Amino acid sequence: MFKKILIANRGEIALRIIRACRELEIKSVAVHSEVDRDSLFVKLADESYCIGPHNSNKSYLYIPHILSVARLAGVDAIHPGYGFLSENHNFAQICHEYGIVFIGPKVKNILEMGDKNMARKIMKKSGVPLVPGSDDIVKDLKTAKAIANEVGYPVLIKAAYGGGGKGMRVVHNEKELAMAIRMASSEAEAAFSDGSVYIEKYIVNPKHIEVQILADKKGRVIHLGERECTIQRRHQKLIEESPSPFVDDELREKLGDIAVKVARAIKYENAGTVEFVVDKAKNFYFIEMNTRLQVEHPVTESVTGVDLVKEQIRIASGESISFVPRDRFLRGHAIECRINAENPEKNFMPSCGTLKKFILPGGPWIRVDTHVHEGAEISPYYDSMIAKLISWGKDREESRIRMIRALEEFTIEGIKTTIPLHIKILSESEFMKGTFSTNYIIEKSDYLNITG
Repeated sequence: MFKKILIANRGEIALRIIRACRELEIKSVAVHSEVDRDSLFVKLADESYCIGPHNSNKSYLYIPHILSVARLAGVDAIHPGYGFLSENHNFAQICHEYGIVFIGPKVKNILEMGDKNMARKIMKKSGVPLVPGSDDIVKDLKTAKAIANEVGYPVLIKAAYGGGGKGMRVVHNEKELAMAIRMASSEAEAAFSDGSVYIEKYIVNPKHIEVQILADKKGRVIHLGERECTIQRRHQKLIEESPSPFVDDELREKLGDIAVKVARAIKYENAGTVEFVVDKAKNFYFIEMNTRLQVEHPVTESVTGVDLVKEQIRIASGESISFVPRDRFLRGHAIECRINAENPEKNFMPSCGTLKKFILPGGPWIRVDTHVHEGAEISPYYDSMIAKLISWGKDREESRIRMIRALEEFTIEGIKTTIPLHIKILSESEFMKGTFSTNYIIEKSDYLNITG
């Protein structure tokens, strides 16, 4: 087992990893920007080092500074969390060359799944169901038109690299195609330094379902059930839950088997997530694999009792997966709400300022993952998520009611947040029935009082 781990990240995920390290009796090293020097994750790490200004390109994304600290502190391994460098194959390769373990998949895995076009080719060869679309990068408008006409409108333009909803555009007819490609490519270039795009058939009113997998260095691959991630705005998730109210035992088994097949096809190692779109008839299609820990991992932890971060660390150190999942291993139901410093009534405009009051909810089976505290300054420089609120119940209804109670207890003053929005969603009939699609936020915008 490792003796010291550097966390190449910030915020609640850095704090989450620090806590896992402490329980494994591993020393933790935090790196932080100048504006994060008073953050909770910095205070709770065994060691901390400032690596640059607020600009991520000069701090959390600046590999030379991170590796300098790693060598200075004498760490055995680096955990990248999610976002920032977590899916950067160059960073993983440099860690390897420096003799530092990258707590994540092999460089080859990151490369294969990071290139969405390459991932489609591998999955097609492996017999994994794919959304109909292009077999390669779309390089000109003539080719794009031919593919779109073949699969039929609407289609989805997608960035070949990256994720998080960036570089994606839905196209309803040929007149919109050229502009959509330019916009998606430009956004992808700005976000991922590569403007390559490809085309998929747009599945109308789908469910977004993902499956958590773990794979160790000894060839063992397991899945830990599915997560429902359909409630989204601009392709970014707002609410996640496990298990999905839409997925029955038969579909769960099929999704799990395919997710394991995906991991085996590339000889995957560590934690990963295989994402699918599922139509109303429960036909499902692979869309991508995220080669990292997910923001929504706590809902899987809640229904399985598995600490995914500890498993990541154990696997990276060469140990086997520490448990054997049993049939029907999911216990109860968990829901996660992302508490973002945003104002939904003003087109989700970021809300910055000082947290004048910050009172966390509590009670049985409520979990809060956060790095902020009363008096903390919410800056405009990083992701707007300031907390994750997770509820567990013996069934979905108990978890839903418990979540509403916790949201009503959660007191934040000084900034606007998505808490009122979450209460409305969880109280709405379509959400309660579990019949919503990825278009839910748009369809219910009037009820939810969302503008823009």
